[in-house]
Amino acid sequence: MKKKYIYWSLAAAAVILLALPKITWQSEKENSNSFSQNRSVSAEVLIVSKSELSEKLFLNASLMGDEEIDLRSEISGKVTAINFKEGSRVKKGDLLVKIYDKDLQAQLDRIDSQLKLAEEKEYRSRMLLEQELISQEEYDILLNELKVRKADKALLEAQIEKTEIRAPFSGIVGLRSISEGSFINSSVSIAILTKTDPIKIDFALPIKHADKVKTGTVIKVSVPNSEEVFKAEVYAIDPKIDPTTRTLKVRARTENKSEILLPGSYAEIEILINENAESYTVPTESVIPDISGEMVYLYKSGKAMPVKVEMGMRTNTQVQILNGISEGDTVITSAIIQLRPGINVSIKNYR
Repeated sequence: MKKKYIYWSLAAAAVILLALPKITWQSEKENSNSFSQNRSVSAEVLIVSKSELSEKLFLNASLMGDEEIDLRSEISGKVTAINFKEGSRVKKGDLLVKIYDKDLQAQLDRIDSQLKLAEEKEYRSRMLLEQELISQEEYDILLNELKVRKADKALLEAQIEKTEIRAPFSGIVGLRSISEGSFINSSVSIAILTKTDPIKIDFALPIKHADKVKTGTVIKVSVPNSEEVFKAEVYAIDPKIDPTTRTLKVRARTENKSEILLPGSYAEIEILINENAESYTVPTESVIPDISGEMVYLYKSGKAMPVKVEMGMRTNTQVQILNGISEGDTVITSAIIQLRPGINVSIKNYR
C-alpha cells in the first residue's frame, strides 16, 4: 500500500512539472499580446491625394565639339609663318600656317610666260585657219599645247594651295605643337581646331528604354563646372545596338554661346521617359514587399491596418499606386519596421 502511494505521488509530481512550462508560456504570450495591443507607435502619415508623377532616366554623357579636326599639312616643307594665336577664335578660310613655296612660285612664273606665248600662237593660228592658210592639223597641235600649259598651271596652283593651311570652319584653335622654321609633313600635328557652338552630347541609352527616346526628344544637361541646367535636343540615333554594352548610341545638340560646356568633359543628363497623368502616389519607403505582392499600412481609428496595393510607375522617392487605396486615405510613412496589424499608432506629423 505504501509503495502504491509513493507511485501515485511521483506520477502527480511529473504531471505538474510537465504542465508548468506550458502554463508559464501561455502566461507570457498573453502578456506579450497584451503589451503589443497596448503599445503605441509614433509615426508620420500622408493623406492620399492625386499628384503628377513622371519617370526620369539619369545617364552619364560626354561633350563633343560640333566640329573638330587635327590640323595637318598635306605636303612636306618648312613653316614660314604662323598666323594664329593659341586659344584664339578663327573664321572659316583664315590662313593659319604658311609653308615655304618660293620654288613653286618661280615655276608658276615660268608657266605663266609659257601660257601667254601658247595663247598668242593659238590666236594667230586660228586667224590663219579662218583664212585657210594652215591646215586643221597644224591648228590642233597649237591648241593642244595651250591646253597642256593651262593644265600645268592648274596643277602648280593646287600644289601652292597645299602650302597654305586654312581654317575649314570657324572655331577655336588649341595649343600648337610647331614653330616657325619647323619642317613638317602629314604626320605632324599642328593644332586642334574645334567648333564649340553648338556642342554635341553623346550618351548610351539602355536597350529597355530604346523606344522612349526619339529624334527631337528634349533632354536636360548638367556639368560639374556650372549650376546651370542646359536643354539639348536629340538629333541622331545609331541604327543598331552596341553588341558589347547592349546600349544604343544617341547624340544630342545644344547652343553653347557662353562656352560653359567644354568639349571632352563629363556631363549628366536627365531624360523624361514617361510623363504620367494625375494619380495616387506614396513615398517609396511606405511600400512593404510581401509574398503575394506589396502592401501599405493605413491609419484607421488609431490603428495600423495593412492593405494590399498594386504598384505602377516608380521613382527614387515616389511610387504610383494603381489599386488598393483611395483619395483621403491616411498612409503611414514612417516607423514601418515597428508596425504590426492592429497596433496602436499616434500621429506625430502630416507629410
